[in-house]
Amino acid sequence: MAVPKKKTSKSKKNIRKNNWKKKASKKALVAFSLGKNFIENKASNNYIFI
Repeated sequence: MAVPKKKTSKSKKNIRKNNWKKKASKKALVAFSLGKNFIENKASNNYIFI
């Protein structure tokens, strides 16, 4: 018989959400600075595109 899972606490949910937001903001900052370099024509071939 199926048993309902325990509810995840608000604090744990907020911690996970904040970790995700931190990672996303770091990636966005890198992408923004890279795009800024291309706009200013200062880009070199040191970047690896994935």
